[in-house]
Amino acid sequence: MTVPTPETPYGVDPLGRPYSDKSKVVAGILQIFLGGFGAGRFYVGSTGVAIAQLFTCGGLGIWALIDGILFLTSNDRTDKQGRVLRG
Repeated sequence: MTVPTPETPYGVDPLGRPYSDKSKVVAGILQIFLGGFGAGRFYVGSTGVAIAQLFTCGGLGIWALIDGILFLTSNDRTDKQGRVLRG
């Protein structure tokens, strides 16, 4: 178990990468239900992709759904600062 430090308040993953203050579960749920607005992407700070999803209605829902599932199942999704999303 890792001890949180001021540089890594949420700890680090097994590879030593710091965890984000953002949750992959929240990002995934936002993306599945509000992905047409890019909500999950806005949440993690990917504003460029979020705006693209907003203008395309989440790729007519398909892009948003797949992106939401990937947020929930992937262990290497990161936030704007490159920190791994917490589980």
